[in-house]
Amino acid sequence: MTDNSRSGSDGARDGRPGTRAAKRADKPEIPQRRGARTAKLASLPLGVAGRATLGLGRRMTGRSQEEVAAELQAKTAEQLFSVLGELKGGAMKLGQALSVFEAALPEEHAAPYREALTKLQEAAPPMAASTVHKVLDEQFGTSWRERFREFDERPAAAASIGQVHRAVWSDGREVAVKLQYPGAGPALMADLTQLTRFAWLFGKISPGLDVKPLLAELKDRVLEELDYTLEAQAQRAFAAAYADDPEIAVPRVVASAPKAVVSEWIAGTQLSTIIASGTQEQRDRAGSLMALLHYSAPARAGLLHADPHPGNFRMLPDGRLGVIDFGAVARLPDGYPPGLGRLTRLAVDNDAEGALALLRNLRFVRPDVDVTASQVMDYLGPILEPLREPTFTFSREWMRGQAARVGDPRSEESRVGRSFNLPPDFFLIHRVTLGSLAVLCQLGATAPYRELAEKWQPGFAHD
Repeated sequence: MTDNSRSGSDGARDGRPGTRAAKRADKPEIPQRRGARTAKLASLPLGVAGRATLGLGRRMTGRSQEEVAAELQAKTAEQLFSVLGELKGGAMKLGQALSVFEAALPEEHAAPYREALTKLQEAAPPMAASTVHKVLDEQFGTSWRERFREFDERPAAAASIGQVHRAVWSDGREVAVKLQYPGAGPALMADLTQLTRFAWLFGKISPGLDVKPLLAELKDRVLEELDYTLEAQAQRAFAAAYADDPEIAVPRVVASAPKAVVSEWIAGTQLSTIIASGTQEQRDRAGSLMALLHYSAPARAGLLHADPHPGNFRMLPDGRLGVIDFGAVARLPDGYPPGLGRLTRLAVDNDAEGALALLRNLRFVRPDVDVTASQVMDYLGPILEPLREPTFTFSREWMRGQAARVGDPRSEESRVGRSFNLPPDFFLIHRVTLGSLAVLCQLGATAPYRELAEKWQPGFAHD
């Protein structure tokens, strides 16, 4: 398998920005008027209502309820993620975040929109060439062309608030140029606010899926992600921590500005490709390295990569895991909180009383909550299966089983789960851990999860 990124040859054959893309008519990159964006998002529930009426008519003509439900679900997913991708901003960011948790959904709910999610996280309508030039003028000055030998005006990748161009720096290095969409900030906040009102829509494609907590957390981190200077700082810290590492590759930052980052280009096979068609050896290698990054980064870089969707990772030809996009990070200057590792160890060792006492001490269980140690272990025990054996094989089936077990409002585990309190300083760690596990399940990887936890997570290894 090979990397499918576009090369820089067509757009800049003579070392200057190409003219082919520049001749295209200008068009708005992000619909910035609040009314226009709101209207597009408002079309979603209208579409759902229309399809529901159509479905009723089809059932009356003799088609089974299951057939009609499957068709409506697929059409709803197609419209939903098409609109999210078109709007970019917070809409696309939510779609990317949801793509991580696809592994937790029942197959009949996941299958209709798995392909739509993959398309969403890998592509979006590009900025016009004139807008690209304007952003570069503003961020690097009007003589920015002198910094590049070549610059491909066609985007090699698109993200929620920006897009990436392939180029050649003045010293001959291939680089990735990440540019922020004009108007991304207001669009991002408006989308997330509007999507909160339409959160119930996601239950139409996955009954029981609650996106409100995810939307609230995304809104909390918006300002950081809009400042590419902060992203460049985080990337530099990761690159220094993993410099010359034999297993993890982080591209070095070449230049940065508030709305632009230039970093070394890394080519490889995207994780989404390995998820779709990789060999078991590739899956195991990718999964093991994802787990290594998750456990080791706080200790080595004082940071946790907080956007673990497949589009941000690729396997390089030399077998390393390439990591990109550092807009979302958790800052952990002292590494993982030691209490988290101790809690995990107590639970893995089936020390129910000790686990409950520490849960209360860490404020995961409030003093007024009536819950027993055995109930806590019934809830936590299955989730910790990957840490009980030297290696563990992750799978969609395992993830779905956990989601069904704790997500069924009628179950005892669900009641116990709802009694837990998640302290603010643990929220992002919790979300990223779930996201990383979900990617491992998408990969179907067998990984030495326990060994990595013992090596890198403070408090987990036996003294």
